[in-house]
Amino acid sequence: MGPGRGVRVLLAEEAAGRDAANLRTRRKRAVFPAGKTFGDWDETASSISRQQVQDSLKTLEWVTRKENLCICGPSGTGKSHFTEALGQTAAEAGMTVAWFTIEDLGALVRRHRADDSLARAMSRLIRTDLIIVDDIGLLPVSPDAAEGFYRLVDAAYERRALAVSSNLHPSGFDEIMPKTLATATVDRLLHHRSRRGHPG
Repeated sequence: MGPGRGVRVLLAEEAAGRDAANLRTRRKRAVFPAGKTFGDWDETASSISRQQVQDSLKTLEWVTRKENLCICGPSGTGKSHFTEALGQTAAEAGMTVAWFTIEDLGALVRRHRADDSLARAMSRLIRTDLIIVDDIGLLPVSPDAAEGFYRLVDAAYERRALAVSSNLHPSGFDEIMPKTLATATVDRLLHHRSRRGHPG
């Protein structure tokens, strides 16, 4: 092998190593809960049509268009798995991802309310390409969580893609959070949304 080819091989190996390190960093920052990917997703067991919806969501075009995705359905139907796999796919594509439960957003509100830095925290958060909020609707949410969810949806509106998984259709969010906040949140969340349904 000539010296030119050797240098190209070394540079390619260095670039591959850098890409792998960057992917590890993106995954760590996303705080994915379980490491679920499409590699262990059984698309045939899902009630979502593979060609019509699953494949189109996996392209992540909806993320680049800054659309929202709402996946609704009962417990145990794979909503969290599907949204995490979408997040993992986005990270593999070089996008930044943030994963939250709705109560994580409540903790964020409490942490930043003391020094009045919540607006700055939300501004930093919406620099992320895809924000996932998982498992809404199992229980009523705390006032701080309801506020955090609204603030996130409002800050991300038309600027970033959101993926939300819920046991409730968003029209039922007023069952778990104050009606005025629920109405404002759902209005922004569903204005730019991708297809929705339950994956299991």
